Amino acid sequence: MLSKIRTSARLLLTLSENDTRRQIQGNSLIRRLKKYGILTGEKETLDHVLSLKIQDFLERRLQTLVFKSGFSKSIHHSRVLIRQRHIAINGILVDIPSFIVKLKSQDGIGFFSKSPLGGGLPGRVKRRSLKNKIENDDK
Repeated sequence: MLSKIRTSARLLLTLSENDTRRQIQGNSLIRRLKKYGILTGEKETLDHVLSLKIQDFLERRLQTLVFKSGFSKSIHHSRVLIRQRHIAINGILVDIPSFIVKLKSQDGIGFFSKSPLGGGLPGRVKRRSLKNKIENDDK
């Protein structure tokens, strides 16, 4: 992903500044990167697009944002929570750890409403232990 973005930025930088293709596609590329939170406010040029690193993209992954939001104990734990369908963005279940989160959706990260962690029904083990407890109390 980074290599394709840098390649297109490099190609646009070879065109003259007054070229309409450079202006339209350059603004589109910068707008897209800002929408995902990869470029910040003061870094809005094609030169800054060339200076992007892999770390800038990794910071926008759902797995990283779940960990930084405090929903999990580690990066690995956040991956498990996402794959086990406990995490939602704006109420919509997302089970892909590499999902790139947009800036405006970042505040909507939370537990899925039907997940046991989000207030849903208890999980399989909890249901079994409750059932066993009820059976033992009856004896």
